[in-house]
Amino acid sequence: MSKQSPLQDLGRWSQRFGGALMIGGQALLHILQGRIHTRNLMEQLSAVGPQSLLVALLTAVTIGMVFTIQVAREFITFGVGDAAGGVLALALLRELTPVITAVILAGRVGSAFAAEIGAMQVTEQIDALYMLRTDPIDYLVVPRLLACCIMLPILTIIAFVAGMGGGVLVAVNLYQLPMRNFLESAQSFLGTWDLCSALIKALVFGAIIAVVGSSWGLTTTGGAKGVGQSTTTAVVTALLAIFVTNFFLSWLMFQGLGSAVLRNF
Repeated sequence: MSKQSPLQDLGRWSQRFGGALMIGGQALLHILQGRIHTRNLMEQLSAVGPQSLLVALLTAVTIGMVFTIQVAREFITFGVGDAAGGVLALALLRELTPVITAVILAGRVGSAFAAEIGAMQVTEQIDALYMLRTDPIDYLVVPRLLACCIMLPILTIIAFVAGMGGGVLVAVNLYQLPMRNFLESAQSFLGTWDLCSALIKALVFGAIIAVVGSSWGLTTTGGAKGVGQSTTTAVVTALLAIFVTNFFLSWLMFQGLGSAVLRNF
């Protein structure tokens, strides 16, 4: 069997991406209509949240420690070491923890969505749902969408706290910065909008992961090989969508000159 050309692959990807937008719109409409399978939602909440917590915590702690190493040594050189905590807090809450946590879920949860639903599609279990008069959007997509939109903001906040903890460990033990000054700096730099922006980003990223993973699973063809291809493509598509969406969200949320640093000097 001859391989498809890159142009054919792009056309196929475009069709599936358009299908993902339609599926996402249908799922949102069904949520507004209250068509939610509670038992499936509870199962997906467990799969998305608690089972992803350890990886998210370890990643956030490591990022907080590495970022503090790079920032603290430079700030101490210029005599503003106490500001390291504030800069770390801004970077973690505005950008790093929402994006990195979403990347973790895209790789762990998004791929699982695509593989599980894709396997159901190629083994005709989706057709069986139709025979039982059960809408796959209600039964499969909506619980996953709600689970990601609920748990990703929570994981993001937990990851932020863990990242700050890692930063404190490095600042206090390696650079002898007072913990009180480090945390007070973080508190003075952060504002309410910083927290809101992180939650909004996490909510949007969660929707992207769930919709892309589920829709790629529902449009799987070609047996076991197709399931593998759908899983890989779903993860890549979700990651690209997260990065592109993050740029536009950051641009909309933080236009103009910043004031967090200026008001502390």
